Amino acid sequence: MNTDTAAASNDDLVLVATADLVGHVRGRAFGASQLADRLAHGIGWVPADLALTAFGDLAASNPFGALGDLRLRPDPAASVHLRGAGNGPSVQLILADMLNLDLTPWSSCPRDLLRRALAALKNEFGLTMIATFEHEFTLLNADGSARPIGGAPFSAAALLSVEPFGSRLYAAIKGAGFEPDTWLAEFGPNQFEITLGPCDALAAADRALLLRELVRNLAKQFEWRASFSPLVSARGIGNGVHVHFSLRDEDGTPVLYDPSQSGAISAVGGSFAAGVLAHASAVCALTAPSVISYLRMRPHTWSAGNAFLGLRNREALLRICPTVGGDDVGRQFNLEFRAADATANPWLVTAALAITGLDGLRRNLAAPPVVDGDPDRWTQEERQVAGVAPLPSSLDESLAALTNDEMICGWLGNDLLATFLAVKEHELAGLRDASAETICEQYAGAY
Repeated sequence: MNTDTAAASNDDLVLVATADLVGHVRGRAFGASQLADRLAHGIGWVPADLALTAFGDLAASNPFGALGDLRLRPDPAASVHLRGAGNGPSVQLILADMLNLDLTPWSSCPRDLLRRALAALKNEFGLTMIATFEHEFTLLNADGSARPIGGAPFSAAALLSVEPFGSRLYAAIKGAGFEPDTWLAEFGPNQFEITLGPCDALAAADRALLLRELVRNLAKQFEWRASFSPLVSARGIGNGVHVHFSLRDEDGTPVLYDPSQSGAISAVGGSFAAGVLAHASAVCALTAPSVISYLRMRPHTWSAGNAFLGLRNREALLRICPTVGGDDVGRQFNLEFRAADATANPWLVTAALAITGLDGLRRNLAAPPVVDGDPDRWTQEERQVAGVAPLPSSLDESLAALTNDEMICGWLGNDLLATFLAVKEHELAGLRDASAETICEQYAGAY
């Protein structure tokens, strides 16, 4: 990532920020001349800020109230420059860890939760998690209304209709020190997808947050709005966040691939996948954590119809991705998690995968059946034999599964769990009687 902290002048702003439980980036800014001190000692923050909802209000039942103080200490390895309006100066955005006043990790910091999960994976099994996020978003007019359709799905016309937006976005990503992969017009009207190359899982989650801010900032330059909401209209095409991940040993050798096994997934990969599937309903509370998530995530929508390990099946919660042959098949081989969206915090998404996969390894779970076909055409008995299980159909269901999952709750800790539940229950209460169109309108503006 971009570590060029010396490039800013003393008059430019540096925004040090964290991502809260609804995936919003929030923080405080100061002059670049203060950066050296802030890197050492951080900047002030408030525990209750973690209880802000997607729509800007505070979940009053959070465990912190008006008490306490924290520090946000920036990590210069997680940094981008966001262009100012017109010819104005850029603002350097740096992601931060939430620390206690003695500069030790705060127990409710989502970024530290991910760091701890990855450290346990490394310490106990010698494994490093490699990941990347696929981001889908919709370009709207500045007032949130739909833009004219620029072309057919996946077409050159649709891609060219927003130029030079795509070219500038690709250049901005490269300039940030990321590895841009593909840029494409997606299936929905004015829907686009941007992908990055794989990297260490913590960096991948950081990049997911920073990339969204790059996209939103660039859209403003064109007097557009980029919305990552899971749906921007009730009858529209959903925006997902698909997480690709793999594992490597201490020598950097990929360990998921074994051509002698079903689906070519190794015993280690099978145990990891089995752990994710064993906790699937609770995981969804962290990866698809909003009311609107369950308007998007339905069977036959190419999102995630059921919990199973699928062979190149886009209805599966976990998909074994294709490889193209050659000498590096093991390095190509990865799994894709499909039940996430941009209302989730990428640190929590990645932590949920690492925690549950680690549980599968600890329990030495057998690899789940590899499903090759459409389970919706099978009998209930055939689905049970293949390990195909339904996913939650609402936020209420996924939250209930989370509170009943002692293993995941143990990792979250009492305060982080209580705050998460308070935020989500507040969100549910405010939208309980809302129409699907109103829900989409609310989230399209928030994300």
